[in-house]
Amino acid sequence: MSRFADARTEADAWLAPRLHATLRMTRAEAARPELWNFLALAVAPDYVLWRHLATGEAKDGTAKKVNTPRFAGPQDSQAFARLWWAAEMFRDGPDYRPVEVACGNQDMLNTVLRLDTIDHKPTALAMVRVLEGMVRSGATRLGDRVNALCTAVNSAGSTLLYDVLAPDELPDQEALFAWIDDAEGAPPVPWDRLPDGPEDGTARRASVDRLTLMFQELADGAPLRDRSRKRAADSA
Repeated sequence: MSRFADARTEADAWLAPRLHATLRMTRAEAARPELWNFLALAVAPDYVLWRHLATGEAKDGTAKKVNTPRFAGPQDSQAFARLWWAAEMFRDGPDYRPVEVACGNQDMLNTVLRLDTIDHKPTALAMVRVLEGMVRSGATRLGDRVNALCTAVNSAGSTLLYDVLAPDELPDQEALFAWIDDAEGAPPVPWDRLPDGPEDGTARRASVDRLTLMFQELADGAPLRDRSRKRAADSA
């Protein structure tokens, strides 16, 4: 909270990999909402308020508040669950660098966790690559482009089987369990460099490369949101 006092949204990219590397657990354990509710309501409610309290003055003069799902809600909305799951979905084995990229863009973080296709690791990593390309090229309307990419990838995934087009290896469960078992004796995660995740296998490079090309084509052809109507309505 002190580190990101002037840029609260930037805390997501920093906290997600460190939260994941600290709370070492299986996906089944992470699917239990009571864990995240306890963290948000009993352990760190001050963080939830700090991170998600709306800025500026309320229009009707009422006190600002944080939406209930940030404390006790689905995993794509709850303050801590969404970061842990983003780290789980976007990490490439022990490498959390893709997590930083994905969580550094609020449109990616807020949208991708709702997609049915994101459980496929090459799909997640390919989307991060396309996002990186957008950032490097200085693309305008980045948020709209990310939302258009997510919509296109999810729509195409309803007819294309990404896991068939871009096969991947199953994760090494023994390596994951060993990493979890080491949690009690592990030192605190570093603050100024990325921690190391479990050595449970990385995604196939050829599969990620193939989907990156496909998703780049989808991104290039995806229509952007027409904001002219909204501007017209706001000025009316």
